[in-house]
Order: sequence, then C-alpha cells, then structure tokens
Amino acid sequence: MRSLRHLNKYLYAYRLRLLLGILFVVLNNYFGVISIRYVGEAIDYVVQGLETGSITADDVWEQTMVYSGLVIGTALLMGLFMFFMRQTIIVMSRLIEYDLKNEIYAHYQKLDLAFYKRNNTGDLMNRISEDVSRVRMYIGPAIMYIVNTLGTFALTIVVMLNIDARLTLYALAPLPILAVTIYYVSDIINRKSNKVQEQLSRLSTLAQENFSGIRVVKAYGKEQVTTEKFEKESDAYRDRT
Repeated sequence: MRSLRHLNKYLYAYRLRLLLGILFVVLNNYFGVISIRYVGEAIDYVVQGLETGSITADDVWEQTMVYSGLVIGTALLMGLFMFFMRQTIIVMSRLIEYDLKNEIYAHYQKLDLAFYKRNNTGDLMNRISEDVSRVRMYIGPAIMYIVNTLGTFALTIVVMLNIDARLTLYALAPLPILAVTIYYVSDIINRKSNKVQEQLSRLSTLAQENFSGIRVVKAYGKEQVTTEKFEKESDAYRDRT
C-alpha cells in the first residue's frame, strides 16, 4: 500500500471530482433505501386497511398511485445520481490514467541505455499499459464500489435496526465468516492475477522481438519455429486466464 501513496498527488489534483463523486454515491444509496421503505409503507397501508376495514377501494387506488409515483421518482433520482457518480469518479480515473502514462513515458526518456539492456521492451510496454490500467481500476471503480458498499451498508443497517433490532443481529451474524472467506478468496485471485500479468509480459516481449526482428526471422527461415513458440506462450497465457 505504501507504493500507492504516489497516487495521492493525482487524487488531490482531481479532489473536486472525487468529492462530488462520493456525494453522488451517498445520494444514490439514500434514494435506493428510501424507495424500499415506500414499497413497505404501501403494503402495510393496504394490509392494515383491509384488516380493519378502514379504507375503501378508492383509497387503495389513490395511495397506490401516490406510492408508485414516489417509487418511480426515487428510481429516476437513483439513475441520475448514478450517472453523475460515474461521470465524476470514473472520468477522474481516466484522467489520472492519462497523466500517469505521460509521467511513466517521460521517465522512460530519462533512463540510460543500460536500463533497456536489462529489461525487455515488451515488459516495459506492459507496465505502461496493463499495469497502469490496474491502477486505474483501483482509483476509479474500486473507490466507487467501496464507498457505495459502505454507504449502502450503513444506511441499510440503520433502517433495519429501526424495523427490528433482533432480526438485524441475526442477519448480520454470518458477516464475520463471509469477511474471512472473501479475504482468502481475494488473496487467491491476486496471486493468479500476478501470474497472468507475468505471462502477458512474456507474450508481449516475444511479440515485440519477433516484429522488430522480422527480417532476421525470414532470412533464416525461422517462421515455423517462431510461430510454434508464440503459440506455446499464447496457450500458457490462455491457461492462466
């Protein structure tokens, strides 16, 4: 996580988009919870009215239309804030990705020839493309989904406690087990993802070397050998994915 501190300057540069995105996430979650409460209130109104005989068919129709309008209105607001949420946080991540690629490319220009002898060109290409894309996923969708999950969890728990505290505790009981399971599963996914990235780097290096040295390959008649080697690396990449 310490290496991710380098991204703080980008988050600060686009702090307005980030803060607005977080606000839109919270508003989206709020209207999502409110719409569910409207549905519950509508059902309770009809059931209690029919049991006590205190409402007529016209009352049921009138209240149904009112609650239907409220549910549709909250759904439209959810869609609106979800659009704003993506236009702020996701666009911010794209802008940071653009800036980060420019920074890496500028750094590549300052490195000496010995560095390029020690590192494969395909690996360097993979770092500025795939690795930066993974960073973008962290500062874009990951932040958005984390805030969205925390906001939904907090609002939902408050509503559930107001309805039935005991039932809420029963519903939350499996969460510790689920959290531990997710931790171990995510660790497995990360290890497999790193292996996929390593294989993709080897595949990119092989492709770059073959394209840049295509005249040598043709001059020595190594097309078949080169093709078989590339197919072998491609199969290895497919198996790991």
